[in-house]
Amino acid sequence: MIGNLEPEERVMDDSLIYSSGMLDQLAIKLEELGWEHGDEVDVEIGGTQVSGIDVGEDYNKKWQSPIGTRKYNKDAFIVIKNQSRRDLTKSVPNPELKAHHA
Repeated sequence: MIGNLEPEERVMDDSLIYSSGMLDQLAIKLEELGWEHGDEVDVEIGGTQVSGIDVGEDYNKKWQSPIGTRKYNKDAFIVIKNQSRRDLTKSVPNPELKAHHA
């Protein structure tokens, strides 16, 4: 029935992310790290390559890509950086450290 959401109706489909428990695993790892709701995070993708060669107008589409084309490797990964917990203090030299060679 259109416009009626009965309790037995599915609101969201079971996609790969939800059915495999990826979000559950991610939540467990974030909890292990002590990250909290409201932390400032950056999410980036690693394991990519960007074409840096200008191949011109006539190129072999099987082997070459236009400049600036991004391809994701099969082993690409996601990097989550917690900027709220980032330590920006600079290192301080050890005053007791003596050089072996004068």
